[in-house]
Amino acid sequence: MQNEDSVAKRVSPLEMDSEEFRRLGYLLVDRIAGFLESLPEREVTRGESPSDVRHALEAERSLPLHGADPAKLLDRAADLLFEHSLFNAHPRFWGYITSSPAPIGALGDLLAAAVNPNVGAWLLSPMASEIEAQTIRWIAEMVGYPTDCGGLFVSGGNMANFVCFLAARQANAGWDVRVKGVENSRLRVYCSKETHTWIQKAADISGLGTDAIRWVPTDDELRMDVAALRRQIVSDMEAGDRPLMVVGTAGSVSTGAIDPLPEIAAICREFDVWFHVDGAYGGLAAVLPDASDALRGLREADSLAVDPHKWLYAPLEAGCALVRRPDKLRDAFAYHPPYYHFGVEAINYFDLGPQNSRGFRALKVWLALQQVGRAGYVRMISDDIRLAGELFQRISGYPALEAFTHSLSITTFRYVPLDLDSGDEGVEAYLERLNRELLTRLQAGGEAYVSNAVVHGRFALRACIVNFRTSLADVEALLPIVVRIGGEVDAELRSQGVRGEASQRV
Repeated sequence: MQNEDSVAKRVSPLEMDSEEFRRLGYLLVDRIAGFLESLPEREVTRGESPSDVRHALEAERSLPLHGADPAKLLDRAADLLFEHSLFNAHPRFWGYITSSPAPIGALGDLLAAAVNPNVGAWLLSPMASEIEAQTIRWIAEMVGYPTDCGGLFVSGGNMANFVCFLAARQANAGWDVRVKGVENSRLRVYCSKETHTWIQKAADISGLGTDAIRWVPTDDELRMDVAALRRQIVSDMEAGDRPLMVVGTAGSVSTGAIDPLPEIAAICREFDVWFHVDGAYGGLAAVLPDASDALRGLREADSLAVDPHKWLYAPLEAGCALVRRPDKLRDAFAYHPPYYHFGVEAINYFDLGPQNSRGFRALKVWLALQQVGRAGYVRMISDDIRLAGELFQRISGYPALEAFTHSLSITTFRYVPLDLDSGDEGVEAYLERLNRELLTRLQAGGEAYVSNAVVHGRFALRACIVNFRTSLADVEALLPIVVRIGGEVDAELRSQGVRGEASQRV
């Protein structure tokens, strides 16, 4: 009887009345607003060890038997995140290609979670499905891609590229891969040596295996060597292999290099090979009026991956896959088991990608696109590129710094002690060790945050600016910090005798 009463008069412990929800929501929004306001005065990160963070979390604590006050839980969660995180929203975060999140995007995620549409089928998410479709068209329009393309939102660049890879596999293998598989298929995929590691994952997951990848050499500017690409395709065809797809990069992760996309497109047309562009980072820069012809060449691709959580400043997660012919996505992913009965002729995203249950990722992008418009994004992306250019130019004012590359919004450089003889054997090994330690201390110190690249075999510091909060003053502050830390590391290594014969004073 007691169980029957509990069901008849059910009050779930997860339920929250409107007044309680409103009260907690106001308190949390106030805390978030204060956090965002405080970012410039905070450290980018506290540089804590994993054990420090686990201790703060009380990670070994068992799951509580009974519930707790939601106000206290939200307050503690805010404390943990505000005090023990790396802040990619900080104006001096230039590490990986993760942007400062747009505030309207954060509010959009709250709204999306409250309605909680399952954007897998139209009937389960009518308005959300149409908003996603409209957002896809707007992104295609921004970069000059056909607006009648197929597309969908995914978690990020890896998944966007995977979706396009699988579409190419089904479309261009020469048989029904989904039925027959790819064992001993001799399918070949072509990309430059600068391509992101998603390509290995895609070759692995798709069944081709990483031996199917042909790593094409790059030129002095780290762009794909098109002549070498042609030779490799011809050689493979003569050996009985089947070229499946060529991957061009619109903004490499390491240096922002842009492959010669129009020339690659021409080769793909000549040999009837699928042309895919990984534009996860740089593709959205095609919106700029002064975008290079190489970058505009992404418009000729059979498929394109871009990441709104990079240069559209959307909160994570927001990747986007675009495919010129929508039917190629359906060919690659659609199944219709008997328990699917939706009865509406409309867009069903379970037909276009690997997920059935899907969150409403598009809303935060849709809102931000309208808040600032095309012109707003042109301005912000241009500012990021100009700031990276300013950083590159200012390196020459510091004799202990050596500039390597600048492309799009990425600048690479390194610290070189003034008293090193560059002709000595072993100097490069010493500089790599020095700059690795410099980077470790810089990242842990919290004053600014950059990452690394390897440029023509040399370890480099890498600043990637996809951050609408960054100003020229922030950029100007970085180089003196690098010089100071570099000098400290060099002095310590010298005192330990690490410099050795290769780094004697001259």
